[in-house]
Amino acid sequence: MKKTTARLADGRELIYYDARDDVVRDAADRRPLDPVATDSEIRHDRLLGDSVAIASHRQARTYHPPADECPLCPSRGGRLSEIPAADYDVAVFENRFPSLAGGHGRCEVVCFTSDHDASFADLTDEQAALVLAAWADRTAELSQLPGVAQVFCFENRGEEIGVTLGHPHGQIYAYPFVTPRTERMLTSLAAHRKATGGRNLFDDVLADERADGRRIVLDAAHWFAFVPYAAHWPYEVHLYPKRRVPDLPALDDAARAEFPRVYLELLRRFDRLFGGGGASPAPTPYIAAWHQAPVRGAEQRAEFALHLELFTIRRTPGKLKFLAGSESGMNVFINDVPPEAAAERLREAASES
Repeated sequence: MKKTTARLADGRELIYYDARDDVVRDAADRRPLDPVATDSEIRHDRLLGDSVAIASHRQARTYHPPADECPLCPSRGGRLSEIPAADYDVAVFENRFPSLAGGHGRCEVVCFTSDHDASFADLTDEQAALVLAAWADRTAELSQLPGVAQVFCFENRGEEIGVTLGHPHGQIYAYPFVTPRTERMLTSLAAHRKATGGRNLFDDVLADERADGRRIVLDAAHWFAFVPYAAHWPYEVHLYPKRRVPDLPALDDAARAEFPRVYLELLRRFDRLFGGGGASPAPTPYIAAWHQAPVRGAEQRAEFALHLELFTIRRTPGKLKFLAGSESGMNVFINDVPPEAAAERLREAASES
């Protein structure tokens, strides 16, 4: 992998990740951009203990542009975009409309491929491996920034999820605090360790899923995927490396090498869920979220288990799972699809060998 760092016309950082070492990246951003103006603020909810980002400047962000005006495509034929090069493998840049800014964290956009009409599931193993390398590299670098407490790599896919740019891409948030979801996991970890004389909750959850067997989706040499016992979403898969590590940079070579095959298979199964088995299944909207340990805290990092949570808001063809009163008002999820049934469907959607 070759990494090349550049600057956009307004000063934002741009990083190219190329599979070939002989690629030269010297195209300058020729757009007449004004400096980025952000108005981001972190407010604390005293009742719930949550942190909320107030970012009014995001109202002006690009919204469903036509394909020939996509800001994530390469700059070609006189049309200038966020990426000055005429082509790229993987590109990462600071978001022009960040949710976190002004000393309150950092937001980056990760473009998985220059092909506007592709999706992550269309990538080759080599392309997916390069994205993983970029995630790991950005996690390592962002973790070193002053004030960053946690790094979150994720992908939103599909208009139903709220995606406003159709180009295959994800995002990375470097939070100035440990997120509420992770804080709850850390609390459960500590309680389980105390109640069991030192056992690790993540290890026990994985052992229990293997012993039960009904919710296993995929069991590879270095990765394990299952529908959780108390799944919140109709179709939700958790993917863990079998060797417990705190974050993406800590993955060993064997896990990195196997990841593309495993992850691409999971994404392709999601696309087959509601496609009727045809050659061109309907794309399934999903969120893919990497849960990584906080940047600091040796004990927390030693206990935490890196994992990816992949879920869709679609519960059946033509019907979405909306977060209504119980979910949005009280954070109590009601799942219409039994996790065992979801796991069985995902096993049935496996690629033909």
